[in-house]
Amino acid sequence: MSANALRGEAELRVGEQLFVLRPAFAALVAAEAELGPLFALVERAADGRLGLGELVALFWHCMKDRPGTLTREAVGEAVARQGLAAVTPALRVLLGQILQGR
Repeated sequence: MSANALRGEAELRVGEQLFVLRPAFAALVAAEAELGPLFALVERAADGRLGLGELVALFWHCMKDRPGTLTREAVGEAVARQGLAAVTPALRVLLGQILQGR
């Protein structure tokens, strides 16, 4: 499955699998419940103060069709293995959707 840019989706590789990140309303509400106001999250990201745990939490909540066997720890390990530079494009897409909507 590949991301649909028209829906504001991004892709994240976890191991050998490629997952679609979709910033749907329910996903963003769940992320906000855990991380606090989304605008503050965007501001922290813009200031370079977004923590790795926050990044993984946002990705976790926005993962479409997440299998029950996948853990948040595995997502975090995948992000750490790839490095921030590799996952920044997906983060940019999600933050852009938070600010601009679709």
